[in-house]
Amino acid sequence: MTTNIVWHEASVSAAERAAQKGHKPCVLWYTGLSGSGKSTIANAVDRKLFERGCHSYVLDGDNVRHGLNKDLGFDDASRVENIRRITEVANLMTNAGLIVGTAFISPFVVDRAQARSLASADFIEVFVDTPLEVCEQRDPKGLYKKARAGEIPHFTGISSPYEPPVAPEVHLRTASLSVEEAAEQVVQALVARGVLNVR
Repeated sequence: MTTNIVWHEASVSAAERAAQKGHKPCVLWYTGLSGSGKSTIANAVDRKLFERGCHSYVLDGDNVRHGLNKDLGFDDASRVENIRRITEVANLMTNAGLIVGTAFISPFVVDRAQARSLASADFIEVFVDTPLEVCEQRDPKGLYKKARAGEIPHFTGISSPYEPPVAPEVHLRTASLSVEEAAEQVVQALVARGVLNVR
């Protein structure tokens, strides 16, 4: 651990950034099985926020692993580090006043709890609750098929556990919701929490 570093305070306050942008910063932490619809819903919410004039961005699990986290595997230790790095990036973005969506499986309760504890802005856990059998039927990347064949070790829901959230701020039961309905439910949660102004 390096000891000769000092945290520098910004000259622009969080309140000033919120006033400029017209909304408060927060982290929307989407969690769910592979193929549950996390990225699809996160991007639908991002579109709705954009159309409201909000400043937002989605950190997608696959996209981040193309660059920042390309050195990490999918074993438990790598998943923990993946989540830690994402939390730090999300903090930088919320410090800039953004609403940040993070679409990652993040399968372990303890890691999501750590992300919440490290978050520098309002942390909103969004459980994209899609049954395993539905995710397997979708299987957009063919990953479940490979996992069932033993070609992918440590695959969440098959050979590695997924621990569902106990009390998420937003619980999207996608079996009975369209993408549009799920996205609107998230936006309304942001209004209810005072992140967004009522329209």
